[in-house]
Amino acid sequence: QVHLVESGGGLTQPGGSLRLSCVGSGFVISEYAIAWHRQAPGKEREYIASINDRDFGIIYMNSVKGRFTISRDSAKNTVYLQMNNLQVNDTATYYCQRPSGHFWGKGTLVIVSS
Repeated sequence: QVHLVESGGGLTQPGGSLRLSCVGSGFVISEYAIAWHRQAPGKEREYIASINDRDFGIIYMNSVKGRFTISRDSAKNTVYLQMNNLQVNDTATYYCQRPSGHFWGKGTLVIVSS
């Protein structure tokens, strides 16, 4: 059974950093594209970045380019989202997704506040 579990969210000040983890189970994460999305309070869910299977193609939404980095550790069956220079408008619940089969994790909350 496929599961995705996010962790690493929390409270940080503007300019701070967090690293989110998405641990996959029931499948080999390196064989699938994995995406990160986020949903801010009162807003629709939006795509942030994805990492493709095998060829490591990476795409970022414009507002996070240069600040967020997506990576994968195949040995840990985990995809990471490193977030630097966080801003108040990065506050959201962050979700990872395996597009193939439409699998989603339950999300991890990131709050950026002074």
